[in-house]
Amino acid sequence: MRKSSKKLWPTKVEQNYKPKISIILPTYNEASIIALKLTNLGRVRYDKNLVEIIMIDSNSSDGTVETAKQFLANEPQGNLRILTESDRRGKSNALNYALGFCTGDVVIISDADCFWPSDILEKAIPFLADPTVGAIYCPKILLNSNQTWITRSEEAFLRSANILRLGESKSGSTVFFEGGFSSFKKEAFDKFDVYETGSDDCGTVVSVIENNFRAMQVPEVEFFTTFPASYRGKIAVKSRRSNQLVRVFGKCLDLLIRKRIRLARAKRTIIPNVLLYLLSPITFFAFIISTLFLLASFPYLLAAFVFLLVPSVRFYLYEFVESNILLFASIFAVCFGKRFSVWPQPEDRMWLKPEVLSQYNLI
Repeated sequence: MRKSSKKLWPTKVEQNYKPKISIILPTYNEASIIALKLTNLGRVRYDKNLVEIIMIDSNSSDGTVETAKQFLANEPQGNLRILTESDRRGKSNALNYALGFCTGDVVIISDADCFWPSDILEKAIPFLADPTVGAIYCPKILLNSNQTWITRSEEAFLRSANILRLGESKSGSTVFFEGGFSSFKKEAFDKFDVYETGSDDCGTVVSVIENNFRAMQVPEVEFFTTFPASYRGKIAVKSRRSNQLVRVFGKCLDLLIRKRIRLARAKRTIIPNVLLYLLSPITFFAFIISTLFLLASFPYLLAAFVFLLVPSVRFYLYEFVESNILLFASIFAVCFGKRFSVWPQPEDRMWLKPEVLSQYNLI
């Protein structure tokens, strides 16, 4: 994938491609940052006659809707509509409700704690001009990457993951998407996935691929967000993501068996990921047991572990072990019907301050 990431784009990119866009902004108890988010969206450069913003609130209890309305009273925006749900039923359900009000040819999802540079639409949307491309996303940059060793390790993880995703995008199609900027052609999907995978981004991308469209990462521009600074917060995020990815690749495996994924280029990237996310966690424990047996039988092999002193090797080994343990637990959770449809409030919102966002020219 690293080699593929350096290739030229095999798709058509047209700078003059200007479809009508519907931006869906799902919220739940975002009163502390909703004004910052709306300010950020208002700075994005694109023909205002071709953009509508639909905020869908899932019964917030902290005055999110009232705060948003007060913001609009002070800074009117004719292209913003606020919808509310009477109950909190999860993000995917909220997105599908808002989807019924979208009139754009392209639907973009952006979480309230994710902030866009002003040129994100100008740089990203041209990649949707290719008729074979049904969805795109932009990678994320952490605003608090230097806060703790947890955020520093996540930043390093993202750098490696982005190379993989870019390689997948150029050689076929990626299944991995980010909630900060996920863009879908309306013709490429029917609704956001709720029940099969519980993942509105990656789960919906599977449907896009099933409909014979490609899904791609656009590295030319990124969005900005934060990541939990504590180990407990990190595990909570990774556990939810692992649970969803097990469901996503379980669905991919089912579609492959039933020959519902017909794009050969997509199969080239989906099959290795199915093995990594479904088979690797199971074989991981066999690997651990055999490694311990070899070390006990042949003590001189301990010399090989000197490589663990190399920071990069130590980092990747740690991520490998942690990821496989979480995936293994998620496989069991999925087998027993455990899913995450409603997420708790993240702990890292305190980092989203006007002075930090201004430093990155986001507000």
